[in-house]
Amino acid sequence: MLFTSLQYVIFLPLIVAAYWVCPKKWRLPLLLAASYYFYMSWMPVFILLILGMTAFNFFWGQVLEKSTEPARKKSLFTIGIVANLLCLGFFKYTNFLLESVAQGVGLVTHHAPTWHADIILPLGISFFTFEFIHYLFEIYRGGSTIKSFVLFALFAAFFPTQIAGPIKRYKDFEEQMLSFPKFKLSHLDEGVPLIIVGLAKKLLLADNLAMLVDMGMKDPRVYGAPELWLFAYAFAFQIYFDFSGYTDIGRGSAMLFGYHIPINFNMPYFAKNMSDFWHRWHISLSTWLRDYLFIPLGGSRGGKWLTNRNLFLTMAIGGLWHGASWNFVVWGIYHGLALIVHREFAAIKAGSTALKDFVDSKFGTFLSMFITFQAVCIGWVFFRVTNISDAFLIVRRMVTMSPIYTGAENHSFLVLKPELPVIVPVVILMVIGLLISNLPISSASERGLFRNAPAPLKAAFCTALVVAIITFLPDNSAPFIYFQF
Repeated sequence: MLFTSLQYVIFLPLIVAAYWVCPKKWRLPLLLAASYYFYMSWMPVFILLILGMTAFNFFWGQVLEKSTEPARKKSLFTIGIVANLLCLGFFKYTNFLLESVAQGVGLVTHHAPTWHADIILPLGISFFTFEFIHYLFEIYRGGSTIKSFVLFALFAAFFPTQIAGPIKRYKDFEEQMLSFPKFKLSHLDEGVPLIIVGLAKKLLLADNLAMLVDMGMKDPRVYGAPELWLFAYAFAFQIYFDFSGYTDIGRGSAMLFGYHIPINFNMPYFAKNMSDFWHRWHISLSTWLRDYLFIPLGGSRGGKWLTNRNLFLTMAIGGLWHGASWNFVVWGIYHGLALIVHREFAAIKAGSTALKDFVDSKFGTFLSMFITFQAVCIGWVFFRVTNISDAFLIVRRMVTMSPIYTGAENHSFLVLKPELPVIVPVVILMVIGLLISNLPISSASERGLFRNAPAPLKAAFCTALVVAIITFLPDNSAPFIYFQF
């Protein structure tokens, strides 16, 4: 069931209405049942997976909490983490491992075998697995378990965040589940506009930008630097509007039940460096990687080289988490190296007053934001293009500024020309999207659109968005990009 489907448009109001009219003791079981129905609407058999993982982590957390002997507790914790990772690895990385080994065999024998397992990747497994791992980590560190199985199951299965996050922290969510808030009109006043904004980001901006991106990626080898930069910029805003749109719809849906889910984006393309970018982009994942991977690896406690190693490993593993493909690993490595470069530059800047004054000046800040955005867009090439050789070719042409091809029968202008009626409005939408994503309205939409705005203004804005969505709705709306992770 997609957030953009008619099925969800019917499903959500029915569940919201039933939630507020039923007695308090039935609200959480109702939400849990609705969340399981939401998950089963895709492929019913995988309800056994989420139920099994939920039951294991619920009871294992209790065993872990009761254990007082340090060595035994550490062993139990390790078993719990490994069990979750094995489950994730089986479904997500089995074929990746088989194909990688087959390619290695091919390098030796000059004939690569075809090894492939018939395994379907369950929706949302990366996200709820990370929530289970977070839970076991916190219990191991001395936190208390969730005593009710219904509460624990709802923590993992809550349908507004079930498929693509944000990755929740169980203590914050448990407090909200136990608070039983009273119905307020502010729930609708904040939630509905946020849902509409999310739909506009997805259907009006991301899906229209996808036409331009898909056209460019059909045969990227025929394009020169100007067009490749255009495609990279288009994908940068496509993935931002797609993912932040999903988050807006999820957060808005949660607000209708009185739940507040943490923001996941904070104007990421206003970042002044790569570290700042990861404080603004996919915040729930970046903080998870920091707390449960970077810090356990040693964080920044072991000196420069160990810190750089930990940064590199954290981002490489974070890249692999995004998808079972080498292009995601390269994307993660790229960001790991970029963070290391930023860290080294920050150390140099700290020792030079003149350099610090320049970087902190208005022009220096603008230049930092410009360079960071270009670096992020180069990284997006590795994220989007699954063929590694094509990705490196695209990046090479982008950074060397190879010209638009002319004089050839299939040169890029002729390739683009039949698509100009599509490109022109999409580019206009991209420019509008750029402005929307980087103006204060974006920050407002993440925290509750026009929280203090007059009701008529809010209603007029939402109405205009709905009209625009209907007018410019693409023929086909693709699934959210992060559904595949």
